[in-house]
Amino acid sequence: MTQGAGQGYEPDSGYRPAPGYGYQYETGAPAYDTTAPAPVPAPAYEPTRPDTPLVPPDYTPTARDLPVISADAEQPAGRGPLYVVGDVHGYLDELLAALHETGLVDEEGHWSAGSARLWFLGDFTDRGPDGIGVIELVMQLSAEAAAAGGYCRALMGNHELLLLGAHRFGDTPVNSTGGTASFLAAWRLNGGQPSDMERLEDRHLTWISRLDAAHVTDGHLLLHSDTTAYLEYGSSVEEMNDAVTGVLQRGDADECWDLFRKFTKRFAFRGDGGAEAARELLGQYGGSRVVHGHSPIPYLLGEVGGDYPADSEERPTTVNGPMVYADNLAVAMDGGVTMDGRLLVAQLPLVS
Repeated sequence: MTQGAGQGYEPDSGYRPAPGYGYQYETGAPAYDTTAPAPVPAPAYEPTRPDTPLVPPDYTPTARDLPVISADAEQPAGRGPLYVVGDVHGYLDELLAALHETGLVDEEGHWSAGSARLWFLGDFTDRGPDGIGVIELVMQLSAEAAAAGGYCRALMGNHELLLLGAHRFGDTPVNSTGGTASFLAAWRLNGGQPSDMERLEDRHLTWISRLDAAHVTDGHLLLHSDTTAYLEYGSSVEEMNDAVTGVLQRGDADECWDLFRKFTKRFAFRGDGGAEAARELLGQYGGSRVVHGHSPIPYLLGEVGGDYPADSEERPTTVNGPMVYADNLAVAMDGGVTMDGRLLVAQLPLVS
């Protein structure tokens, strides 16, 4: 199976994450920015909940009983337009502004798009100020859109896996290629917000744990991470989604860690071999174009976040919209809102 170029962090890849952005989920992993802010202090609560399963015990993987994740039902020819939202990471105000600008919500943040269809590509929490507020909004829009004849649904991002793991397993050691690691340590190092964990309720956990990892609609393969690691969990989208849910349902810390680790891989569709990797994924799962979040567009372009003089030739490109690349087979939707970029909401299909 072709894995594509650069699916993980590579010390010699020529890019460096902005302060506080790089994943450091394994002891001994390269610390790309030694000036990054100190990890968030440990919250006062006890995150480990041995009595709380990652997935409710009565959950059946093939049962899609929440509007936000239910299967894409057949729609009449006049069904509404399709929209996608990139990584939000707790930036609730920016999300509301982008949705309102696109006409999907009104001034009070309620669904106003009738039969339109909206997909979130994952990563609702961490780094930003109000991850739980973002989850609450998506849950609210799911109900409101369904009542109006449209839908609002969401996919599982690697930060959802991280939050679930930090809540369930805490400091429990997990097998790591870099040495001893834990979900809670990884969550802290990668922007985990104590206020999100303190406000996390069972209904949020249930909602998160039932999210699918990928979906095909209107010829678009929607997923969070730009990696072919999804193929390790199934030969079809349905099989892969059920396998991911099965991992969460079994609740084995090492197995969940391995899932998280694989879903943090990136850059499969960038550079040499990128188009081939996209074709492999599309050939297996369907669709004619991959639409993903996870990797900020400046990083896909090989640019580094940071402060640059206004006249500097090294200043990163301003993100004005999604990036179409890999021989027009991939669309990147992470505008880098956590690094002074932009939270992207776009209608599909895009014109390359």
